[in-house]
Amino acid sequence: MFWKFDLHTTSHIDTLLEKEDVTLTEVMDEEDVLQECKAQNHKLVDFLVRPQYMEDLVTYITQEPSDDVEETIKYKYPNISCELLTSDVGQINDRLGEDERLLMKLYGFLQNESPLNPLLASFFSKVLSILIGRKPEQIVEFLRKREDFVDLMIKHIGTSAIMDLLLRMLTCVEPQQLRQDVLNWLNEEKVIQRLVDMVQPSQDEDRHSNASQSLCEIIRLSRDQMFQVQGCSEPDPLLATLEKQETVEQLLSNIFDKEKNDSAIVSVIQILLTLFETRRPAFEGHLEICPPGMSHPSFSVNQSILEAVRPRLKDFHQLLLEPPKKNIMKTTWGVLDPPVGNTRLNVVRLVASLLQTNTHIINMELINLNTLGVILDMYFKYIWNNFLHLQVEICTAMILAMPPAQSENLKINSDQDPVRESHLINHLFQKCQFIQRILDAWSSNEKAQAEGGRRQGYMGHLTRIANSIVHNSDKGPNGTQIQQLISELTEEDRERWETFISGQLADTNKRNTVDLVNTHHIHSSSDDEVDFKDSGFHQDSSLQQAFSDYQMQQMTSNFIEQFGFNDEEFADQDDVVDIPFDRISDINFSLNTNESANIALFEACCKEKIQQFEDAGSDEEDIWDEKDVTFAPDAQRRPRSSGSTDSEESTDSEEEDVKRDPFDPNNASSDDRMEVDTGEQETPWVSMHQCSMKVRFATELFRNKCVTANSVVTVMMLSLCDVADSDQWPGDEAAQPASSPGGKAGSLDAEESVTTETVTNGSMKETVSLTVDAKTETAIFKSSSPVVEQNSALLAVVLWPRKIQLY
Repeated sequence: MFWKFDLHTTSHIDTLLEKEDVTLTEVMDEEDVLQECKAQNHKLVDFLVRPQYMEDLVTYITQEPSDDVEETIKYKYPNISCELLTSDVGQINDRLGEDERLLMKLYGFLQNESPLNPLLASFFSKVLSILIGRKPEQIVEFLRKREDFVDLMIKHIGTSAIMDLLLRMLTCVEPQQLRQDVLNWLNEEKVIQRLVDMVQPSQDEDRHSNASQSLCEIIRLSRDQMFQVQGCSEPDPLLATLEKQETVEQLLSNIFDKEKNDSAIVSVIQILLTLFETRRPAFEGHLEICPPGMSHPSFSVNQSILEAVRPRLKDFHQLLLEPPKKNIMKTTWGVLDPPVGNTRLNVVRLVASLLQTNTHIINMELINLNTLGVILDMYFKYIWNNFLHLQVEICTAMILAMPPAQSENLKINSDQDPVRESHLINHLFQKCQFIQRILDAWSSNEKAQAEGGRRQGYMGHLTRIANSIVHNSDKGPNGTQIQQLISELTEEDRERWETFISGQLADTNKRNTVDLVNTHHIHSSSDDEVDFKDSGFHQDSSLQQAFSDYQMQQMTSNFIEQFGFNDEEFADQDDVVDIPFDRISDINFSLNTNESANIALFEACCKEKIQQFEDAGSDEEDIWDEKDVTFAPDAQRRPRSSGSTDSEESTDSEEEDVKRDPFDPNNASSDDRMEVDTGEQETPWVSMHQCSMKVRFATELFRNKCVTANSVVTVMMLSLCDVADSDQWPGDEAAQPASSPGGKAGSLDAEESVTTETVTNGSMKETVSLTVDAKTETAIFKSSSPVVEQNSALLAVVLWPRKIQLY
């Protein structure tokens, strides 16, 4: 056993802590200090929780290292201190969370001037976050007593670690009631309004980004929490404040009433996109307003947000025409003056989100401003900006697939049935000349390619847009309106469109169709496959189906046991009246015996393959010539011996046994040899001597306890195999055939031979015998061993081809 060698080694930490003057830095220099701490080494934990050492650990993560320290190890001890304090050891958490003096020292890090050291800020945030998760009541109570906590958090919001700490307070505080108290406290401290004030041109880009991300995460976390906790009666105060009209108006005022700042504009648009995030676009002409089963109010767009955005649509439209100043951008294919820019791309994304709301006042405002026309102009101008192309495709797909808004005017058609029409579709086809611009762009691309130019970068999206028009005109909710608008085109444009959808568009769709499965036959490169590839072998569909069904069978643990037969099938059929039919499948097919053509074809193929091995110039023996096989027994067959001495024949037999060894192969006479005609005899027979030798060998091993009784059964089966005449088995010269009890001399014909062996091993005794009849070519194997009974099915399978009966 391993423990008797005493392989356990004492930790270096334990040896070091036994010193009286050991210091904290010496312990922290040990390589396995973190592993030992997480394993809650009692000596180490008791050492670390001492007041002086706990204070030193907090000092490491809150104070800047000295400039005299080498840069490579400058933050070594602060990093190790942070890992030790956040190792989630109960004693350390208790000491740090319940000692207000240590908490004040930790909190003092926030009182440093901006900007904070980002590495130390990550250490501070990590330690305070684990305390919030493990000691929420104590930490929340401590922070609520600090009046400047929210101010300091907003002050340092430009540091990503502080933003993460703020979000931790919204997600890691449990139970639910305590979390609700934290939300109410932060809302009373006006944390949303303070974050909104950070998103304005006067602040730097880091504050823009982190404040915007904080507000977006608050929206997502609050909505997810409200959806998961359906029984919560109190709404999320932070989300309610964010969705107020005055809050959204303040956000928009920060970017439009002051100087234009690209970072601030993008940050505000990101917040608006998160507020509209409940409605997602679909690309194939379908619109999913909200996920199935989500009827919660948090998954519907607040009307106050739309009311705040609508007056500012003209400002967003103006951003598309006059974006913040951008430098000229030189690219590999030309000069962009001005480039699309992040601002205009996000404005197009905002327009797509507004279209998803399908609000009448928003739709009419976009129509009056002709915002869709400006977006289409940008689509065909910036031919290589696929980000822009995707957003334009989303806009057009939603306009074509959305049903008309509820406030759209009703139109009376010729059948006097009121039909609600989409103003956006009318504007798209009439004012924006949607069809004509698609046809012109397609023709321009074909002309450029014919002259050796490149294919335009927007052609893939243009193909999808054209397919969306065709699809929605046939099956969409606005199909009648789209068909009516197409029919109102000029005759020339209508003919161009019909020619386009039946010609270029159909050809393009055909080229874009990819076969998921290759239907062509893949031929092997081997010679065998080439030789037989033209051979027309018959293929039965029923056989193919049966093989396919076999492959589809589920492989279970009892598959082999139920493969196709059971033990009862080997019993006499007269004794079994009810044999269960246990087959995997049943194959029914017709067998045509008169298939001479197929037989001739198969033989021709075989001869052709065999000729490859022939060597005309070789004198060696031809391995393919058929020869007669002669089997010579090793000993003469002897008559069955009897226990009676009355017969003269029996006496002669005994005297003959004394004179010569009946198992000596040298004594075999020519009369004892038997020639086997392979053309007539179906199965060659081995000599009785070979069977006897193998049985005696197995029983001899059994007597010596070398093997179990299974060896006797195994050797009896092996005795049916052909062996050379020179094979010798241990104990041949000593073994003598046993007499068959109860027999009479001369009772059996000379052609019948019997071998009987009795094996005794303690209380276990078994008798095996093999009787061979050369005339009928049958053999009878008997045994009193239960091993044979247990293996009867296996023995029957092996012995059946040799016509041996098992008893």
